[in-house]
Amino acid sequence: MARPRQTIVSLDDTPYYHCCSRVVRKAFLCGIDNSTGENFEHRREWVDSRILELATIFAIHICAYAVMSNHLHVVLKIDADKAKGWSDKEVLVQWHKGFKGTLLTHKLVKGEDLNEFEHKTVNDCVTQYRQRLIDISWFMRSLCEPIARMANKEDKCTGRFWEGRFKSQALLDEAAVLSCMAYVDLNPIRAKMATTPETSDYTSIQRRITSAIKGEQPTALLPFVGNERLDMPNGLMFSVKDYIVLVEDTGRIIREDKRGAISSTSQDILNRLNIPADNWLKITTEFGSLFKGAVGALPALTEYCEHLERKRRQSASNCQRWLCA
Repeated sequence: MARPRQTIVSLDDTPYYHCCSRVVRKAFLCGIDNSTGENFEHRREWVDSRILELATIFAIHICAYAVMSNHLHVVLKIDADKAKGWSDKEVLVQWHKGFKGTLLTHKLVKGEDLNEFEHKTVNDCVTQYRQRLIDISWFMRSLCEPIARMANKEDKCTGRFWEGRFKSQALLDEAAVLSCMAYVDLNPIRAKMATTPETSDYTSIQRRITSAIKGEQPTALLPFVGNERLDMPNGLMFSVKDYIVLVEDTGRIIREDKRGAISSTSQDILNRLNIPADNWLKITTEFGSLFKGAVGALPALTEYCEHLERKRRQSASNCQRWLCA
């Protein structure tokens, strides 16, 4: 039975979540439908641009994403502190970037005078919007609904385009986050849609590689900020170069037509994550089937379940087997 989203999300335990949404009918989200010969490749641009647009609206960072033929993956980091730090006006400005708001919220943003009752009404809206801007359900809804409307219009039909619920799972520690990101970034290679990460169109890894060539990091994605230190900026551990090398090494190995090996740089990362190389290859190839719920080391998984008052630690055996040396 599907669980309410509030019994899955626990910001006290982790801000990181892996979300996946699939289409329901025979028509493809993207790519070419072999049964009809129709090409829906242009829809990948719809999804890609919408993901990056939402990153400028929500207090939610994009860690990784991949747009596939009939589904999409995103790894998100909820930045609750950022949303709390916004003034009431900043919350409304952010909300108005993607949603209509109300006549009164627009009046406040413009600096027009409001009476006491109108102020109370606007304050209620601000409280609601601030919470929605860190809500992954609202993020995924805002991502999927416009795509569904455009696809239905193009297909000249009505009804559901996506499954009723998207899958989400908490990523409880550094190892879970990095392995899930690599799993998402390597989706096109496993599906034989691409041969290398840099040719994997509409993925975060291609965007990171393109920027890295220029000595930069993509502004739309949560950056890598190096190893843990004092006054740590908001971002992912390790360097972007090390992560790209790790993904490229892994991609070479999982391709059936090309042999490869984990480099010393990649092995250093795996040693820090306490994941043996064989386990890493298993996780980044079968992450979706190995872990049905929250992912992380057993102590973190136990705390997560206790906080959400869940009696069963779903996927605990696989977390223990594959995420520990």
